[in-house]
Amino acid sequence: MYVACSTLCFAAHPLDDALRTIRELNFAKADLVVSEMGQHLKPSEIAADATKIGQRLRAANVPIAAIHAEFECPDSETVRGQLRSVCRLARHLAVPLISTPAAAKGSDLTVEASRLKDWHRVANAEGVIFTIETNRDTLTADPGVAIELCNRVPGLGLTLDPSHYVTAASGPLDYDPLFEFVKHVRLRDSGVKPDSFQVRVGQGELEYGRIISQLDKFRYDRALSVDVREFPETDFPVEPEVRKLKYLLESLV
Repeated sequence: MYVACSTLCFAAHPLDDALRTIRELNFAKADLVVSEMGQHLKPSEIAADATKIGQRLRAANVPIAAIHAEFECPDSETVRGQLRSVCRLARHLAVPLISTPAAAKGSDLTVEASRLKDWHRVANAEGVIFTIETNRDTLTADPGVAIELCNRVPGLGLTLDPSHYVTAASGPLDYDPLFEFVKHVRLRDSGVKPDSFQVRVGQGELEYGRIISQLDKFRYDRALSVDVREFPETDFPVEPEVRKLKYLLESLV
């Protein structure tokens, strides 16, 4: 295992500045977020000129551990083409894995499994691991549903974000059964109350040592991504927390 850093840690800055900061903090790799609704790269921009984007990312001189892609309308054929472009960019940059959100809570499980099978085929054709993110706003808010999707879509993996289970509205959820499907991990400290999704390192309830121990059981050897997000409402400076979590995780691996 090694420690990476999400570009969302520096979302208020231009992408080039975010990548430079990640490099200056001596992270092994970056965890790149591309979102049609975000301030950095958009999937539509990658689809329009993947070669130019690839050159820009190489010039940043920061290896990329994974790409998280958020699309505007997941069911459209246009988005399917954008997904293919993101996967090709990943292949050209030697990025092993991409993740996307699952459908929103309440969506039809059979319909979503069908979509994910199609998207998994697109990623697999480019030699990229395809995962869905655990998120309390999507079908994966229920760990059992996340497992069901993985069972229905052979080869589908999970990007584990345990904060969504620690701060669940009904109380902390048991996510241990997910570890056998985990291909990527994003971490921040979180409390048990729904409004404590992100707190200062050491003030939350996340058990990093236990998470790493569970990952070891399944021979996980990929990234642990620091994902302390630079929200407008964040009431503490992000960079010192990013640094603290980096050192903590490095001490555990």
